[in-house]
Amino acid sequence: MKNQLSFLVIIILSALLLSACGQKGIVNPLEYPVNDFSAVTEENQPFEKKELDGKIWVADFIFTNCADVCPPMTANMSKLQKMVADEKLENVEFVSFSVDPTVDTPEKLTTYAKNFGLDSKNWTFLTGYTQEFIETYAKETFKTLVKKPQEGNQVIHQTYFFLVGPDSKVKKVYDGYKEVPYDDMLKDIKSLQ
Repeated sequence: MKNQLSFLVIIILSALLLSACGQKGIVNPLEYPVNDFSAVTEENQPFEKKELDGKIWVADFIFTNCADVCPPMTANMSKLQKMVADEKLENVEFVSFSVDPTVDTPEKLTTYAKNFGLDSKNWTFLTGYTQEFIETYAKETFKTLVKKPQEGNQVIHQTYFFLVGPDSKVKKVYDGYKEVPYDDMLKDIKSLQ
């Protein structure tokens, strides 16, 4: 009887462990709510957060005069965009917030985007807000630093990609510059589908 009980406990524990392995979802999601915003696209069209509601999206913070990290970040995001397309994942958007909105006009953002040959169907570059807004918005919504010094033309910002779920909450943050975890990102995007 004791052996049968031990065997039964082992079977139940094994079943629980196996079912946990197959669970869908992101491990330890951040769940930061994404605040509303109003902006202008690279096509000089108005754009609000509500246009992303119900969609999965990946965001980053860049600027067109960036001397070092932004071009590789945009190239990395372009690679992720192609991987998402190759996997035929639907309802996925890409959003790049300019951290230098007084310099980054829609025209400058359009030229910047064209240099990377990316697909503009599901990638939007945003500007049209104040410097104060983007610095506060990045800090409060994405928990990331954006700061334009008084001198020079380089804006201080972090090099992360942010995965936002259809519920408009930041789920994960990834390195968008050097050690980009493409496979993890694709897995997490699939788990939100």
